[in-house]
Amino acid sequence: MTDNPDRIGRTPAMIGRLAPSPTGGLHLGHARTFLIAWLAARSQGGRIILRIEDLDASRVRAGARRTALVDLRWLGLDWDEGPDIGGPSAPYVQSERLSFYDSVLDRLKAMESIYPCTCTRADIERAASAPHPEDEGPTYPGTCSQRLAADAERLGDRPFAWRFRVPAGPIAWDDLFLGRVELDPRRAGGDFLVARHTIGPSYQLAVVADDAAMGVNQVIRGADLVPSTPRQLLLYRRLGWPEPAFGHVPMAVTPDGRRLAKRDGSLKLATLREAGVDPRVLVGSLIHSCGWSESVVPTTPREGITRFDPASLPATPWVVTREWLDSLVPAGSSGS
Repeated sequence: MTDNPDRIGRTPAMIGRLAPSPTGGLHLGHARTFLIAWLAARSQGGRIILRIEDLDASRVRAGARRTALVDLRWLGLDWDEGPDIGGPSAPYVQSERLSFYDSVLDRLKAMESIYPCTCTRADIERAASAPHPEDEGPTYPGTCSQRLAADAERLGDRPFAWRFRVPAGPIAWDDLFLGRVELDPRRAGGDFLVARHTIGPSYQLAVVADDAAMGVNQVIRGADLVPSTPRQLLLYRRLGWPEPAFGHVPMAVTPDGRRLAKRDGSLKLATLREAGVDPRVLVGSLIHSCGWSESVVPTTPREGITRFDPASLPATPWVVTREWLDSLVPAGSSGS
């Protein structure tokens, strides 16, 4: 495996990435975010890396990895490095990069930036007194924070996780779409998980390690990951790696305010493809939803590069209506 550590901090060119998870078919929300990420990099003459994030083995679906690549190419998106074409930072599948994550974890242990935690979720819920956001869970009260990394050897068969020591104070960044954002990770979750013993790394550790090793310096993703950003910035800083620019795209929702989900079959790209939808019409509609065209004009992503304007992206969620979906499907199609 080539982890290419020399790429860290030595990448003057713009490098963005697309990072689908093979846990089901990609939907319209993914399409919009991936299109924006692609345009953000290509509009600056940048490169694109495609990486498969498959660490959550319990949720990985057979065939979803192949379907994701088909969906993205159908949209007209391309990439310069990835699992299908290789590149200097191969492999581009997270489940094939476990030894690299172990080496990063060892660095954090040596710096005493992490400690072994034996608390269960129920333990944390009982101990936590502060209110917490619904998706974030209770704030960790620091029950095991007095431990050193070496204490893991004395835990025997007890299951444990590695937690990162979160310092006091807020973390701020200038978001490409949201403007100045400031969050205090100690108040929103506290010391966070970076790995589970015998199971493997967390999303937070793996995504930071991969983006740094692959030279990614621009991360465009959904606004649901805003709470992860302070944690990831802390990891970048502790490991001495350059921080990428972050941009969080407002979520795609249904008219009743529900976030789009992979279980919504009618919203999946594979369903639209099978219904005979012209991908140029879809791309043109997505660009219009971003405020980058006055009307829907069938367009390829490459033709849309000159329209990219982060300042004019609406700050509110994108509402996907049945009428909008119906406008994509050709008249007489059985998929309408």
